[in-house]
Amino acid sequence: MAHVSPQIEYLSTGANRHCAVADWSVDGILAYGADANVALWRPESNNPRGVETVLAGHTGVVKAVTFLPQEVGIGEEVSYLVTGADDFKLKLWSISKDLTRCECIQTVDAHSASVTCLAALKSWSKPSDVLLASGAADYSIKVWKFDSGQLHPVQTIKTAQGPRFFPLTLALCTLGGDDSSFVLAAGGTRRTIHIYGASRQGGEIDFKPQATLSGHEDWIRALDFTLETTDIGTSDLLLASASQDKYIRLWRVHEGVQVPVLSSTATADPLRDAYLASKGPSNKAHRIKVADRDFTITFEALLLGHEDWIYAVQWNRGSDDILRLLSASADNSLVIWEVEPESGIWASTTRLGEISRDKGATTATGSIGGFWTGLWRADGRSMVCLGRTGSWRRWDFDESDQRWKPAIAVTGHTKPVTGIAWSRDGAYLLSSSSDQTTRLHASWTELGGAGTWHEMSRPQIHGYDLNCIDSLGVDRFVSGADEKLLRVFREPRPVAQLLNRLCRFESDAEAMPEAANIPSLGLSNKAVDPDAPEDVGGGGTVDTATDALKSALEIDRPPFEDALSKYTLWPEIEKLYGHGYEISCLAASNDGRLVASACKASASTHAVVRLFETERWTEVKPPLVAHSLTATRLRFSADDRYLLSVGRDRQWAVFERGDGDAFSLLQSDPKGHSRMILDAAWAPEGWVFVTAGRDKQVKVWRATEGEGKLEFALAGAIPSGQPVTAIDFLPRNSRAGHLVLAMGNEAGSVSICELSTADLSLVSRSDLESRFCPSKSVLQLSWRPSRGEQGDGATLAIAGEDTCLRIYRFGEI
Repeated sequence: MAHVSPQIEYLSTGANRHCAVADWSVDGILAYGADANVALWRPESNNPRGVETVLAGHTGVVKAVTFLPQEVGIGEEVSYLVTGADDFKLKLWSISKDLTRCECIQTVDAHSASVTCLAALKSWSKPSDVLLASGAADYSIKVWKFDSGQLHPVQTIKTAQGPRFFPLTLALCTLGGDDSSFVLAAGGTRRTIHIYGASRQGGEIDFKPQATLSGHEDWIRALDFTLETTDIGTSDLLLASASQDKYIRLWRVHEGVQVPVLSSTATADPLRDAYLASKGPSNKAHRIKVADRDFTITFEALLLGHEDWIYAVQWNRGSDDILRLLSASADNSLVIWEVEPESGIWASTTRLGEISRDKGATTATGSIGGFWTGLWRADGRSMVCLGRTGSWRRWDFDESDQRWKPAIAVTGHTKPVTGIAWSRDGAYLLSSSSDQTTRLHASWTELGGAGTWHEMSRPQIHGYDLNCIDSLGVDRFVSGADEKLLRVFREPRPVAQLLNRLCRFESDAEAMPEAANIPSLGLSNKAVDPDAPEDVGGGGTVDTATDALKSALEIDRPPFEDALSKYTLWPEIEKLYGHGYEISCLAASNDGRLVASACKASASTHAVVRLFETERWTEVKPPLVAHSLTATRLRFSADDRYLLSVGRDRQWAVFERGDGDAFSLLQSDPKGHSRMILDAAWAPEGWVFVTAGRDKQVKVWRATEGEGKLEFALAGAIPSGQPVTAIDFLPRNSRAGHLVLAMGNEAGSVSICELSTADLSLVSRSDLESRFCPSKSVLQLSWRPSRGEQGDGATLAIAGEDTCLRIYRFGEI
């Protein structure tokens, strides 16, 4: 069977919310876990493309990601990436520098529980041994050696001996200025940091417990080693530890049996005497011995400044040779710490993130849930952090202004993408997800854009999981969720002006509402009164709400995450009631005059299809009766004359439009498939539709004239190796005059089929290469309407259960 490789237009997927979920290589590649996948992104100012490829292979949520030392790939033009997940496995990936060749070269059954953290050996010269440590919820730490392109087990350390703990963070580096001694720091679900030492003796490496560092008052979340100076042979090591107790502690590792003289930091610290005289931070020397060499570990400094749990710390010595520490916290801040040259005291020099008045308004728009990880670029001129919404935030250092400026980063859904719908003119794509958001994606083509796709608006942030969505023209859409009603939204003026400016849209912004926000105790986006002052707390007000929104969207690039979640909401203009259970599917007619919907049902009483007209937003009665179980898909024919519904009861039904907006049952087939039907689609011309079922069949149905009305009969079938979960017809014929059908199945495979318009037989079938396919079930497929097509190409959007939204462009079709 032929395989096809489309051009990747857009990959959008959010990151998993775990502290060790991402790493940034020296090559500039940022890898992060996205559900069971690994997404690769180059955060560069001159490349706003976003995610460039997604690696599939794990069967559980990816929680730990790390690159092996850069020296490993020298001469091979590849980087090596190790990932750990809830499937108990480690995977070793080979990543080419240009990201064109990425493959899994080894899978290891590493642990008997979820992998929680990874640490690659940190060395300041080319290491003789490339070591890796992995921690898991099975109370163990395993040490691995990378050799000949493979990971080999070296040692298992049981953390259940003594006061047991789950390792949540690891730090591994060479010790004493050479590559024959190693130190491993481990922290987790206890208040202590555990130090292990090892040396290479006769080719064997054996880590042994050396010391336990106490002082923190809650779980340890992050650890990182660095050299204090650039003198590899004589410099002490510094260990930074971050905890849920809201503090960062610095520890000094010094060679020798003598306790090091108090550093300038400790000497100049006005609290030094209080430390020594009270039961506060102790400067007790912990002595360790590795390869007949003595070392001491002493407390160095306590960094105060965060107001909530600290999730990440990372050292960096940039091109200016100044040692800096980056920390990320649940208090929505990212802090850079440096030593003040005059006093020698560690102090915060930069604080980035959310301003305090934005905290806690609602989980949707005010509370971003903190920053879960923070990473430096190798040269120290860029930083990223991850928030609760799965979206990245990025800052680049501007040399001319000598300050940090926000930059374009990656956003995406964090749960299955349940629905997608192109605007009627094909200008943009709407997506809905179980993460309770709908998002608008469009191509940035003006004001410096390079034709790259971005999330341009987040129209709906809900309190229920969203199940379906459809467009009602160029400026409205309707969505359904795990509630009993439909909600209709209209585009606000500032968002329309932003899209007109960045994406060359031509919508009439003047006729649109001003703005929207979410009330603190509400689920609906409410239209903002343009004259209402915005409360800032303490009885004060600033400007009007729309003034704040307009200023946030008067930009010449895609909005950042904070603007997306606060200023790009669409006001809700209508609610449509009538269903008794959660909405399962909906469809809008092509002329935008009707909305059809269905809900979850276990009896025919609730398995009805309800129609609503969009002029006065009233229900067109009576409801349409055909199914006995949940309807799974509704589709209007191209001329809106017929409505097709399919369901879990294995039948399809076609309703015909009569006078006005009323429909009546034309034909149904209670035995359309042998198992539940999951999707259906109308052909662009002729009375032809297809149905897809869990019986691994796609069936083609064609109408013939009989007794003055159409009668649909089976015209053919396309077998599949897996249950078919999504199908869609290209809204035009191919160059050869054939019908083009996209099929997606439960295993994630996507196929492009051509059907003869004469007898509807299968002419050709091409499968997408596996690297382009979702790692889980395909939930919906949608071809882009003709506006965006050039020549004979076509664009296909794919919604996956793996949280990834994909847009591919095919050449000649």
